[in-house]
Amino acid sequence: MPCWQGVVSYMRQNGEGTIVLDKQQVDSQLYRDAMSRFGGAVHVVTTDGPSGRRGVTIIAGCSVSDHPPTILVCLSRVKPDNDVFAENGVFALNTLAAEHKPLADAFSGLTKLSQEERFALGTWETVSTGAPVLTGALTSLDCRIVETKDVATHRILFGEVTGIRIGDRLQPLIYQDRRYHILEA
Repeated sequence: MPCWQGVVSYMRQNGEGTIVLDKQQVDSQLYRDAMSRFGGAVHVVTTDGPSGRRGVTIIAGCSVSDHPPTILVCLSRVKPDNDVFAENGVFALNTLAAEHKPLADAFSGLTKLSQEERFALGTWETVSTGAPVLTGALTSLDCRIVETKDVATHRILFGEVTGIRIGDRLQPLIYQDRRYHILEA
């Protein structure tokens, strides 16, 4: 049974008898709690180039189009270090398997390791753009950034896929309800 506590005060009735959320009053914490219920594949998005090498754990990545093959990733603008992705103009989206949980923790910043120490935890190579591609990832999509868009606290990077590496069919690592889960094959 859904819990509506804390939500009722954010609802109002419009003239047609429909209950709608009043967007002016939606609390950020309530929104984050709702979004925590979304399950998503865990990825490490990486870049390398003149502005430096960086990797970040995300679940906010998805397909945009298959012609041309294009994906998007969302990165926090609150962390200025993430500017290096747009500055380099390339990224790779590496989808993690269950065995990569230590990488997910490291690149999320939980372990407080430096970027160099984080990358030392995996085996990396390059495909077409120079962005680090994780050996053994479920899949890696190597991309050239074709557009960026800043929305609120995040920057959306649209990447045209220039290289693909499909790995073994391993158990994917999923993030939902603020913790990792393993999807059984």
